[in-house]
Amino acid sequence: MSILRSVITGSGSYLPPNIVTNADLAKKVDTTDEWITSRTGIKERRIADEGVLTSDLGTAAAKDALKNANVDASEIDLIILATATPNRIFPSTAITIQANLGITKGCAFDVQAVCSGFLYALTVADNMLQAGNFKKAIVIGAETFSRIVDWEDRATCVLFADGAGAVILESQTGGEGTLADRGVLYSHLRSDGRYEDMLYVDGGPGKSGTGFLKMAGKDVFKHAVSKIGSSIEQALSDNGLTSDDIDWFVPHQANKRILDAVAKRIKLDEDKVVVTVHKHANTSAASIPLALHDAVLDGRIKKGDLILIEALGGGFTWGSMLFRW
Repeated sequence: MSILRSVITGSGSYLPPNIVTNADLAKKVDTTDEWITSRTGIKERRIADEGVLTSDLGTAAAKDALKNANVDASEIDLIILATATPNRIFPSTAITIQANLGITKGCAFDVQAVCSGFLYALTVADNMLQAGNFKKAIVIGAETFSRIVDWEDRATCVLFADGAGAVILESQTGGEGTLADRGVLYSHLRSDGRYEDMLYVDGGPGKSGTGFLKMAGKDVFKHAVSKIGSSIEQALSDNGLTSDDIDWFVPHQANKRILDAVAKRIKLDEDKVVVTVHKHANTSAASIPLALHDAVLDGRIKKGDLILIEALGGGFTWGSMLFRW
């Protein structure tokens, strides 16, 4: 019997033109290119110019995804934006992107799960499409993390950056309900608020001022490897798969050492890991769609490939997903 699947039919991205290298940062804070590279794998990052908003980055990525999917904006009836750096407290930044695209039907809203945001947003969109209420969605991850980073704190300012990525998700029939189907096949989402003080921003409506990002780096590293690793192991186990069955692993681009440790834990060939952290740094909710589009553009990801994505963000929030391109 034919079943409904949510299929990714196109991807897109946008990066601000302003490149900030490790050498540039070394002129402002007590750090070096060797120190940053050896601990994070990051070589450079993109920073949005003053006056450029998260909605601007998200709109550009959405337009790129629409073009690559050969879909007109008028066909979209659902927009979900994953971001921890919205334009304002309200309304949602997604509705600004909706207006920028000239879309007046359907609905648009934000999802906030920090670095896990795109994974959460893609899961929500998949469920809404499978329920039959919507047909075509844009799922976006967009961030201007440079606005919440303390540029005098070398432990955090070297890690984060700005950017946006997007995918077009379409409801399609024809799947047989097996892992051979195209589309989203499985997702596993988790959170645990006991760890919120390990990665957070010390500001907001309940505080005084916007605040800056704070992170207990060693603790975050430990939890990232453990929680992401166990989520992936469950995803593989629940679907009767092994790491050999994965064609491409597109992880959240937080830190090269985390990527290496997770791949080693699940016994995944490093040649299957898509890595962009060296040139994009950690763009939070934007990092997975940015890396995904990078691998689509250069031809690594092809139709029919089985893709594994994962992320861990402040909260903690974390999870994994399997989909076939």
